Formats: sequence, C-alpha cells, structure tokens
Amino acid sequence: MKITLWGTRGSLASPGPETVRYGGNTACVEIRGADGTLLVLDAGTGVRRLGAALPDDVTSIDILLTHLHMDHIQGLGFFAPLFRPDVAVRIWGPPSITQGLKDRLTRYLSPPLFPVRLRELPSQPTLLDAPRGRFEIGNFVIESNLVCHPGGPTVGYRISENGTTATYLPDHEPAIAGLREHGDWTSGFALAEGADVLIHDAQYGDDEYADRVGFGHSTVAQAFEFADATSVRRLVTFHHDPDHSDDDIDRLADEARAGATGSFELIPGTEGTSIDV
Repeated sequence: MKITLWGTRGSLASPGPETVRYGGNTACVEIRGADGTLLVLDAGTGVRRLGAALPDDVTSIDILLTHLHMDHIQGLGFFAPLFRPDVAVRIWGPPSITQGLKDRLTRYLSPPLFPVRLRELPSQPTLLDAPRGRFEIGNFVIESNLVCHPGGPTVGYRISENGTTATYLPDHEPAIAGLREHGDWTSGFALAEGADVLIHDAQYGDDEYADRVGFGHSTVAQAFEFADATSVRRLVTFHHDPDHSDDDIDRLADEARAGATGSFELIPGTEGTSIDV
C-alpha cells in the first residue's frame, strides 16, 4: 500500500510563504493498493491536485468521506475524474438517520453553491453508506466506525492490505472522554490499535485547546498520546490549523516530541509526502 498526502489543513490557509512547506489545501489522502485499487480519503481542496495527477488509464475510484463538513468535500466539484464518463466513481459516506448521502451532497453540488448538479456529472457516481464494521474494496479490508467529532455523523477508517494497516482519523477528539483512563473504550482506539500508519488530527497547541474543548479536534500532544496508547508504528500529524505557520507546526511537534514516551516514528503531515507501508 502506498499513501500520498494531497491536502493536510483543517481549512484553507492564507496564501503566502508561511504555508508553502506544509501546504494550504484541505483534507485529501490517496491510498493505492498493490492490485491498483485506488482509495481517496476525503475530498477537500487537495483532491483537485490528485485528480490532475491521475493517469488516463484509471477507470475505478472509491472516495471515502469521513464526514460532510465543507473542508472535507469542497474539492468534489473540481475532481477531474467525476467529469469522465469512462470512470466508475463510488462515493462512500457516513450513514445518517435523517437523509441519505445523495440528498446531503446535493446541498453542495447544486446551484447556488455549485453550477453543476450531482446528477449531471458525466461519471454518474454511485453513492453508498459506509457500513459500520468491515467491508472490502479490491484487496483492501476496511473497517469503519463512529468517532468523536460534532456536527453530524463522523467516521474513521482502518484500511488493511497484505498484513499492513493504515488508520485515518483526520477530525478526532479522543481526549473529550479520556485517553488512558478508558483504553479500548476511547474513541477510535480499535481503529488505530497496532496500525503501521496513523493519520491523526493534530490541530491545536496546548494553550489553544482550553478554549476549544468539544470542537472535535486534538492538540499535537494529544495526538502523540493517542499514538502511544494505541501502539502504532508511525504517526502522521494532520489537519493543521490554518492560522499556524510552518514554524508554528515545527515548534508544536518539537514540544510534543520532547514530552512523548512512545517509540513511534513521527511523520509531519506535508502535502506531497508519500509513504510506502
């Protein structure tokens, strides 16, 4: 499995040199399987860059949405494969008891918010509820479950292939219910436990979190603690605050690393980074 980061911010960063190194696009991660299966995790603005980079011979794409906040879907209308009738696109999203995925996405992909309606897209994408539990796409075995993030159902994904595992928890606040105190009762614990790569929310510094408890995001130190508690091999910090400069992100990672006790490898979430698992 190969993981490529196309967007790592929590919302659009201000343009300028302070955002060049980590990038300014919102959440989007590509996972490519050994058999060529292509998964796209979230469709923030980074998905536009991914779509432009895909070769013409791609004919099947599965997009797994964690939730429908704007920073995770605002790139959908600019994803080039959606405008190709020869590409089979399946969009998976968290189930809701009030509206289907089609109705919820149509609120964005329709006028006045977007000029092209969902039903007018040439690829005619298939919309599916992501099951809570296990399902398969190509050679990938995927587990999905609800995680702590407000504003509608939010899920995290555990993706395994040939004995390797990546976990994706971009918007997640496990500290809201305690980390160490509850072990496997902690939000996202079972999805992350023992993963080779954990991509995890790391939006705030400790000094910022006090005024943002319950917003659904973690501090960098909390991401480190969660990675240690779940015994992952590598932590990718993700969902960087748009107000944080590259230097801020470096500093927060250094501070968290100094206080960490885990043995995992840190990979700062930077656009363009590829990880072979």
